[in-house]
Amino acid sequence: MTSPERAVAAYLDHLTAEVGASRNTVSGYRRDLARYLAHLEAAGIADVASVLPEHVASFAAALRAGAQGRRPLAVSSVARALAAVRSFHAFCATDGEAPDNVAVRVAVPKQGRRLPKALALDQVQALLDAPDRSTPAGLRDAALLELLYGTGARVSEVVGLDVDDVTAQLDDPDLGLRLFGKGRKERIVPLGSYARDAVGAWLVRGRPALIGRAKRPGPALLLNSRGERLSRQSAFSIVGEHAGRAGIDADVSPHTLRHSFATHLLDGGADVRVVQELLGHASVTTTQIYTLVTAEHLREVFTAAHPRAR
Repeated sequence: MTSPERAVAAYLDHLTAEVGASRNTVSGYRRDLARYLAHLEAAGIADVASVLPEHVASFAAALRAGAQGRRPLAVSSVARALAAVRSFHAFCATDGEAPDNVAVRVAVPKQGRRLPKALALDQVQALLDAPDRSTPAGLRDAALLELLYGTGARVSEVVGLDVDDVTAQLDDPDLGLRLFGKGRKERIVPLGSYARDAVGAWLVRGRPALIGRAKRPGPALLLNSRGERLSRQSAFSIVGEHAGRAGIDADVSPHTLRHSFATHLLDGGADVRVVQELLGHASVTTTQIYTLVTAEHLREVFTAAHPRAR
């Protein structure tokens, strides 16, 4: 008999040591499976082999309804949690701890298609102009924003960069920037002149002022006020802060800049498969959502401007 707690611990070790999943992925799965363990404990399940499809289905329903004093989760969040549970039970079945994957019999809730929100060009410009480049923190923020919008990188990819990852590109634009995406999949993206200039200014005039505050100076490109590697959470706060300064009346996150990068490329005539490569999407189907964004934008412009549109 294997308790659900022991099985989850083994599964998370498997994700880290054998699958090589990113720290963010493991953290997300740990959070979702902690909720699942609490649900199984409340149901009196002491052996992972005793879990039935009904337990998984009731877990999904509880997440949607907001049971145990928690707020109700969106359909997308429930689907994400069920993906973690399915993967966990697949591991248990493969490892011989359970006869089969009971979670595959539970339907994943349908998600409505949500179009990613992209900023208008003038909003992006206002955002990129918002940092005070006369201060070390402002130079860092400018470098962060230019990298996010100029490369379309995920926030984890940008804050994970080291100084050595960019120094050669500052002298030779043809080299491109090496990024490591989900599953440590590598891709090379161009580094435009605005991003190069912002990163160069940060390295020369900003980073030396912050690295001196670190107890143990490291190789990280972007630093916080203590001279340590900038975190994803801090990057989110920085983007939101400067969006407010830029007068953008919308929720803006690092992913908003990734959406804007893709949308503006397609608006400018870029091929969807080129955008797929730049974003690091495994399938072009994921990238094609942005073609719907541009089509929606065209409809809005047509409706607003053409006298016979309505």
